[in-house]
Amino acid sequence: MGILYSEPICQAAYENDFQQLRKLLQENNVNTQDGTYGDTPLIAACRAGRVEIARYLLRKAANVNVKNKKERTCLHYAVKRRFSFLDYLLIIILMPVLLLGYIIMRGNSALHYACQMKNKRIVSILTQANADPSIANKNGETPLDIATRLKFPQIVAMLRKES
Repeated sequence: MGILYSEPICQAAYENDFQQLRKLLQENNVNTQDGTYGDTPLIAACRAGRVEIARYLLRKAANVNVKNKKERTCLHYAVKRRFSFLDYLLIIILMPVLLLGYIIMRGNSALHYACQMKNKRIVSILTQANADPSIANKNGETPLDIATRLKFPQIVAMLRKES
């Protein structure tokens, strides 16, 4: 079933409807926020794993820093999704924002989320881009602590190598 947005432009992004999205962008701001969830079209696209829509919205100057009502940006959803290898291009496009600091939700960084999701590829991309594995969240846990607690030995090894 999925999500039903009150903003048609967000719904078009979520449903991968390029034609409707292009039409609605002529009448709406690319960073329009949905009244129910606070999602922008970019957040909706990332939430649904619509990489091509996300790329299109980024070319239209969508703001990757806008937060929804859960205090999440598009990056939260991009990191949590299990994208295919080619889809990681979206992460690379958004990488500078990932490295600007903490993601507000529970003080977790993108690296914290990647560890929680046992996503070795994202952990690798983030550490190669100098994401700091020693940053603690509001619970005092570092990404290494999370990987250790959840018993992800390969990620633990990756993070220890980068420390």
